[in-house]
Amino acid sequence: MAEDICFFTKDTLIIKPPKKSPLLLRMVVLMFAMVCGVYICSICLKQISTRTKPKIINLQLIHRRCQVPGIEEWEIPYVHFPNPKTYSRAECACKPVRFFAILSMQRSGSGWFETLLNSHINVSSNGEIFSAKERRSNISAIVNTLDKVYNLDWFSSASRNECTAAVGFKWMLNQGLVEYHEEIAEYFNRRGVSAIFLFRRNLLRRMISVLANSYDRDAKLLNGTHKSHVHSAHEAEILAKYKPTINATLLIPNLESEENKTTKALEYFSSTRHIVLYYEDLINNRTKLPDVQQFLRVPHRELNSRQVKIHKGSLADQVNNWDDIHNTLKGTQYESYIQADYQL
Repeated sequence: MAEDICFFTKDTLIIKPPKKSPLLLRMVVLMFAMVCGVYICSICLKQISTRTKPKIINLQLIHRRCQVPGIEEWEIPYVHFPNPKTYSRAECACKPVRFFAILSMQRSGSGWFETLLNSHINVSSNGEIFSAKERRSNISAIVNTLDKVYNLDWFSSASRNECTAAVGFKWMLNQGLVEYHEEIAEYFNRRGVSAIFLFRRNLLRRMISVLANSYDRDAKLLNGTHKSHVHSAHEAEILAKYKPTINATLLIPNLESEENKTTKALEYFSSTRHIVLYYEDLINNRTKLPDVQQFLRVPHRELNSRQVKIHKGSLADQVNNWDDIHNTLKGTQYESYIQADYQL
């Protein structure tokens, strides 16, 4: 009050005008700050849009430039033009690439089958990449690994100098594939990955191979070295000398368990574009390999492998307790396993 009403001089009362309201000043400052903020944001957005617009245009131009004639409409989700981070595809930039994964089980012929695929000049299959546990420790690790493979940033002995037309790897069912099957199936469908299932019809032969391979991990029959696959008849003969003993009591339950694994895998990935192959069919019917090349949409080539089969001939010569095995399976749904299922 002392500041608002000044003083008396004789008969006159002099009144000073009151100060402007502090609230009004604050509102003015706030409005000014808001106007400045909007102005600055608009400038930033213009700069961002200016920088990103050429990238968007470039991507559109790349896709237009890389459209390949002769591709059917249903194929479009499976045709890719990867842009690796680690190198430039240069003249191969517009070469379409198909993504695939070989889904299998140990000792089912997947190693041999993969060498056949890699004998094709335009196919790159990068091995059993999820054998390393850290790459399948969780779904994030799995997706990061898959992205690296399908972005052509995964380097292995299968990497091509030529233009790659199909890229993939082999994946065992017990390497996180079944555990995270929902997320992986979603990834395959979203990224346009085709699945190649490879199984053995004769699960008894697979069981013998698994037991023999497990034994050699410790025995190391080839000069102190363990080899799952060999490239000479001499090495194959040495490894084939070991004859495992199979638990006849658990034989049928074990065969049923293995059958269930393959059935579930086919069910889990039924929505994914896929082809189902059997090891025995690939051996008996060489027209299956052209079918695979057609499935991958790569040019037809003669495929070959240097691998030599280890266990050949009659099953009776490959196990110690053949009579027990024969008597256990005789008259069951697995009786066909004790018969010759292919010729070599």
